[in-house]
Amino acid sequence: MKKIVHHAVYDTFADWETGHATAHLRNGRYHREPGGYEIVTVGLTTDPVVSMGGLRVTPDLALDQLSPAASALLVLPGADLWDAGPSLAPFAVKAGEFLEAGVPVAAICGATAGLAREGLLDSRDHTSAVVQYLEAQEGYAGAKHYLDRDAVLGGDLITAGPTEPVAFAREIFRRLDIYRPEVLDAWFRLFANSDPSAFEVLMAA
Repeated sequence: MKKIVHHAVYDTFADWETGHATAHLRNGRYHREPGGYEIVTVGLTTDPVVSMGGLRVTPDLALDQLSPAASALLVLPGADLWDAGPSLAPFAVKAGEFLEAGVPVAAICGATAGLAREGLLDSRDHTSAVVQYLEAQEGYAGAKHYLDRDAVLGGDLITAGPTEPVAFAREIFRRLDIYRPEVLDAWFRLFANSDPSAFEVLMAA
């Protein structure tokens, strides 16, 4: 039975930020164990939403039906709505439930601001676009845990800024331990840097 990764979807979600992660989780290629992950989309409701790139998505599941016990990971993409008011706050609350249960959460771009407002970055290593972006969020008190890196794995929390979808995926794969270390390194070198030597490592895997 495939493990399930839950991917939040909401109007204006940044569809390009999570594509590397979901595609390579799903296809199972180069994984330590055979078989990939099932990607299940989660909305506030099951009504269709439209991404920033104009993709229309009908969520598989409503947020109030989501339980950390049924998930391997919750992915929160950025969206204009994270900076437009409290409408996405329920996703940050749910992220808190996941972290409390020891189930990882991966947040990129504007989703990090939502977690900041919920207080979920105050005691965990994290990153975002810039620290000033998070410092502008009411309730954020985690600046001493901010790391100026492409992506950060802080326990069960993965964070990245909006320009780092490949590094974001790398830290998700690291946390889920789906690749051997040399394969993870090669995967990143290929997709981030177009390093041709990495392709040989992946083919051998």
